[in-house]
Amino acid sequence: MKIGLGCDHGGYNLKSEIIKHLQSKDIECVDYGTNNDLDSVDYPIYGESVANAVVNKDVDYGIVCCGTGIGISLAANKVPGIRCAVVSDVFSAKMSKAHNNANMLSLGERVIGKGLALEIVDAWINTEFEGDRHSRRVDMINKIEEKHSKQEAI
Repeated sequence: MKIGLGCDHGGYNLKSEIIKHLQSKDIECVDYGTNNDLDSVDYPIYGESVANAVVNKDVDYGIVCCGTGIGISLAANKVPGIRCAVVSDVFSAKMSKAHNNANMLSLGERVIGKGLALEIVDAWINTEFEGDRHSRRVDMINKIEEKHSKQEAI
């Protein structure tokens, strides 16, 4: 498994901890930046970078972090084909993958602590999409995306 990770300055410390954690489990990580918490940077750049890597299949999944997890997830979700879930508990992490086939996870460094964040990451990575009735719903989400993408092209 290969995971792409990205963050702004508000999520840098959490992203760094997640990378160490994943590497300790022999999971390959690709770091799309940012590389410190000192310089204020724009989260949309990093949300889009990781989302593009997921869509282009450069990585299997993406994990992004910012202060709340909200802003960077909004940017990631603008990339067609991305289903990025902002999660702050283990149950939601499991359900985002099992029911919504989330291909990206977003976490807020200022919202959850390191211990909980690593539990969430483990739960999300180890959960499989259940398919069945959930596939129909994910397909419906994809159709909404397609419909609005066509409108933008006009």
